[in-house]
Amino acid sequence: MSDSNDSPPDAHRTFRLPLGPNEFGLLVALVAVVFLTMLLDRQHAYWDDPGGCAREILRQAVMLGIFTLGTAIVIIAGGIDLSSGSMIAFSGTVCAGIMMLLARDAVLTRQGVPTHVVVLAIAGTLVVAVLVGTLHAVLISGLGMPPFIATLGSLVGLRSLARVLARAITDGSQIPASVPNFRWLSSWDSRQVAVPVPIVAFLFLAVAGYILMSRTVLGRHLYALGGNEDAARLSGIRTNLLKWFVYVVSAVLASIAGIIYIGEQGVAYPERLAVGYELNAIAAAVVGGCNLKGGAGTVVGTVLGVLFLRVVIDAVQKIIDVEANLYEGMIVGIVVILAVAVSRLRRT
Repeated sequence: MSDSNDSPPDAHRTFRLPLGPNEFGLLVALVAVVFLTMLLDRQHAYWDDPGGCAREILRQAVMLGIFTLGTAIVIIAGGIDLSSGSMIAFSGTVCAGIMMLLARDAVLTRQGVPTHVVVLAIAGTLVVAVLVGTLHAVLISGLGMPPFIATLGSLVGLRSLARVLARAITDGSQIPASVPNFRWLSSWDSRQVAVPVPIVAFLFLAVAGYILMSRTVLGRHLYALGGNEDAARLSGIRTNLLKWFVYVVSAVLASIAGIIYIGEQGVAYPERLAVGYELNAIAAAVVGGCNLKGGAGTVVGTVLGVLFLRVVIDAVQKIIDVEANLYEGMIVGIVVILAVAVSRLRRT
């Protein structure tokens, strides 16, 4: 008679919810932060307007989550991408700049840019993102440059290049943008309901990322690459191609976020757009369980890490009424250190 322990290791995980100890701990922490905010907020925002507060947290979390998914995949594969914030600013500038060059009068008068111009601008921006990701892969795989240095150069250079493009196109520091605000309107119960496209896009990307990392051979290879690159190479895995893939994915997702940002703000302002966002993305990925040494982390944990980070930032803004932004960085830093410490203790 066969013992139940003889079944394949994956057999018992087929229908299990993708919640490990780290993900469950984040859920508990989320509830705790919300509860503390409800007790300590003197304005009682969560009590008086729970729906509005939830929508704002979700909006901010979705915008952060789109490019954090790319950052997390790079970290799992054993790399690091410091350029996502500058990539957002550069992509937004490129998209707005293409529209200005193809339909300047329509952009300036806000009379509606032709659809084909918007499509060309978005497609051109995504192509540029692929080229930037390819550049990172060439520097890291071809020249043997450390990922930290390669993407640090882009962190500084891309934003500077975006400012040069803005000045060349408009003789100023900003470029007007006429990208749609990405909202679908649908009728429901005789009312118009706005469905933000960024939420739909984030859910699609998160599901696609989960399937990629947990249900495909490519995902297993990415974990192997992050766990031990030499062993992965000796086992026949094309490590250089995998590096190209993850850095292109990270650049493209940051580019998508940049397009959405300028659609929401109506202007590409590279000097201030997404400043420091790359650090928030890395922080959310680490809080979500990604190991900066590579080989560990999940998409579900990353999504929960993004949501937890935004809830913490929102709690700081509500509890500390005056100059709350002065404390955000300190609180986020403490949260990241605690997350890494707890993760190391749990592994030990």
